[in-house]
Amino acid sequence: MAIDDYKFSSSPHDLEAWDEKSAKALKFIEDMTQNADSVQERVLSEILSQNAETEYLKRFQLNGATDRDSFKSKVPVVTYEDLQHDIHRIANGDKSPIFSTHPISEFLTSSGTSAGERKLMPTIHEEMDRRQLLYSLLMPVMNLYVPDLNKGKGLYFYFIKAETKTASGLVARPVLTSYYKSEAFKNRPYDPYNVYTSPDDAILCIDSFQSMYIQMLCGLIMRHQVLRVGAVFASGLLRAIRFLQLNWHHLAHDISTGTLNPKITDPSLKECMSKILKPDTELADFVTNECCGENWEGIITRIWPNTKYLDVIVTGAMAQYIPTLDYYSGGLLPLACTMYASSECYFGLNLNPICKPSEVSYTIMPNMGYFEFLPLGSNDSCDLVELANVEVGKYYELVITTYAGLCRYRVGDILQVTGFHNKAPQFRFVRRKNVLLSIDSDKTDEAELQNAIENASNLLKEFNTTVVEYTSFADTKSIPGHYVIYWELLMKDNSNAPTNEVLKKCCLTMEESLNSVYRQGRVSDNSIGPLEIRVVKNGTFEELMDYAISRGASINQYKVPRCVSFTPIMELLDSRVVSVHFSPAAPHWTSERRRFEG
Repeated sequence: MAIDDYKFSSSPHDLEAWDEKSAKALKFIEDMTQNADSVQERVLSEILSQNAETEYLKRFQLNGATDRDSFKSKVPVVTYEDLQHDIHRIANGDKSPIFSTHPISEFLTSSGTSAGERKLMPTIHEEMDRRQLLYSLLMPVMNLYVPDLNKGKGLYFYFIKAETKTASGLVARPVLTSYYKSEAFKNRPYDPYNVYTSPDDAILCIDSFQSMYIQMLCGLIMRHQVLRVGAVFASGLLRAIRFLQLNWHHLAHDISTGTLNPKITDPSLKECMSKILKPDTELADFVTNECCGENWEGIITRIWPNTKYLDVIVTGAMAQYIPTLDYYSGGLLPLACTMYASSECYFGLNLNPICKPSEVSYTIMPNMGYFEFLPLGSNDSCDLVELANVEVGKYYELVITTYAGLCRYRVGDILQVTGFHNKAPQFRFVRRKNVLLSIDSDKTDEAELQNAIENASNLLKEFNTTVVEYTSFADTKSIPGHYVIYWELLMKDNSNAPTNEVLKKCCLTMEESLNSVYRQGRVSDNSIGPLEIRVVKNGTFEELMDYAISRGASINQYKVPRCVSFTPIMELLDSRVVSVHFSPAAPHWTSERRRFEG
């Protein structure tokens, strides 16, 4: 079934028509998953036919072949670094059909490269339709588990992020910013199952404070209509709760008086709120009474009592936020993970969205792209397995081929097969390959952390001090979360020890050394807090090794873990801390237009 075949229109308030649409969506899922392998074969043929005349495919002399065997024998498996030169050609204005015969419409940005820059993923207009299709499947599935979602609204904290323009004039931005700013989102037809409390103008406001303020204000005003609360990532929802903690008195004042906080200066926000905000002293008193105390346990269900579930991603690095979400919801609400997607491609959805977070599995939709799987630990392309042939229980790295022109591209996601829905496999997201630290959309690997520490330790040379050992963890107890780095220092002259000011500069130097995704989170998105260095007593890391050996580790094979999360280890490290230092300022970040070299 093609995308156009699935498009469906109906009268906005005709519930029978919406039921028909849901039934059609569920049948589409069944059709695709029952015929997963044949759909994959067709998808690959379509991609290779569509892009046969591209420079990239011509390099491998496919000569118009669209079959799997020719593709697998001639086209190599690649990483972003292998494609970077060609991507930069497009970014710098080359309009040749390098990857796709369709014009490149924009770049979707992904997590950073080894050089600290965001990855640029070229995309085409047709991919927006494909993403829309996957979105349209989510609520029909959710309706199977949670009834009557058409009788209220969703309080979702959605935001756009800063975008740049490449030298070619093509915009580069995150995939969700692209979606929210698209005509498909702004002119979407009325859907009783997808009505939000947040006005579009608030979602599309680039000022993160004004956007959050208006979204929270509308959520409070419409609190009895809210049936689900969510954000993209768990960290985003917790930032919203923290925002309420810091700003409830201003919000209550606005509700009480029917006047808008003077910090809200965006004309479109002022106009839309003039139609929504009216004096309501009873609601203002309620907000004040709920928020003025110390106890915020269950605050979500107290303020939004009709909430049926929280809609957030809590898999992978986001799992660290589950206890905090349970605290704020009183442990009463399911955490729904609905879909699996990336900047490169949208992959699939969770057909049991109300399951426990530890049981989340995503069913890959075979129409979204062509998928192959590299067994974990292998770098041999001959070992690649097709979608229908993966084995339950085994771990794989995802490799994709897309309509936009990526061919046999290693995404970097590690997945475990948990079962099948019909003939389509279901996967548990395990982790991002090589990622050490993550708070929000940032992803810092070991090499990048090592480089940052080396740069910072240069500031210690004049004090005859060196970093002899280190480890790290992502502290999500505070909101926003932040990176914590444990340092054990060797000081050759205790009378000339580095001062607090010097160690604070070390924090900032480390931040300046991290990738642009991290720095944007610190500067523009306010999604990451200042980096912290905790200096520990001499001998602490020997104690850490002794503890590991006492638990069965081999002394010959022991390596200091560069990231820790195990509670006893954290307690040991924290008990040996002698000083604490935070970055004194935000690192440099700008969304300037730039030209790419190479």
